[in-house]
Amino acid sequence: MIIVLTGPTGSGKTKVAIELAKALGGVILNGDAFQVYKELNIATAKPTPEEFMQAPHYLFDFIPLTEAYNVHDYQLDLRGCIAELEKKNVPMIIAGGTGLYIRAGLYDYEFTEDKPVDLSEYESKTNGDLHRFLEKIDPKSAAMIHPNNRVRLLRAIEIYLQTGKAKSEIESTQKHAPIYDVKFFGLQTERAPLYERVNARVDEMFASGLLEETKPLVERYGRDCAAFKAIGVKELFPYFDGLITLDEAIETIKKNTRNYVKRQETFFRHQFDIQWVSSSEEILKML
Repeated sequence: MIIVLTGPTGSGKTKVAIELAKALGGVILNGDAFQVYKELNIATAKPTPEEFMQAPHYLFDFIPLTEAYNVHDYQLDLRGCIAELEKKNVPMIIAGGTGLYIRAGLYDYEFTEDKPVDLSEYESKTNGDLHRFLEKIDPKSAAMIHPNNRVRLLRAIEIYLQTGKAKSEIESTQKHAPIYDVKFFGLQTERAPLYERVNARVDEMFASGLLEETKPLVERYGRDCAAFKAIGVKELFPYFDGLITLDEAIETIKKNTRNYVKRQETFFRHQFDIQWVSSSEEILKML
């Protein structure tokens, strides 16, 4: 049995996943892009040591901050975990809010074999230039990617340079159906209370030592680590440089988190056959 428990940041996935794992005698697999990294605990809202002890956890806290890790790596790791756990007939709860990672791991996504591509010419371009170029080589992808989403723009261009095919053309040949027997559940929360919870959560992160955790890591590893793109880290760079106040950094983190919540909800509703619930009890009744 594979259960996906997703939902926006701050919706309570960790608590409900532990409740499900205990009730079913199951394990929890990480479905968050940043919780795979070591050391960065507070910004990524990783389960606490006490929470880790309440159920077996997989794919958390195992990638060094200096190592690159992407959706293809996650697909391979998740499927490897599932294969081993299926042999033991162990119920699995995949809990996390990175919809693309979860979808790539559970659906019939096929990744092209990456070959080195020199993106230096494109990395120096503005977001607008990148989007206009993508409109020429892959208009369908350009229509789906926001002009300011630089990471996705560069990735779509990279795929074209690697394969000679548009990203949308490659995706159109894949059925994108689940390759496992899986049930999708999402934790539903009203927008206003969720935003209040997000704001309170950011305040709690700082009270728990976000600055004290983050600053030494940035000083030790530099600012180019992929993990430092997490909300709650990159917004601190201007503060470290003395360009903004701490209060301004905190407000930016809150705003970016709220915006991320909107994007998560849109993705979940359009990409998964999801049943919206509010508790582990509801999920257990539906299994």
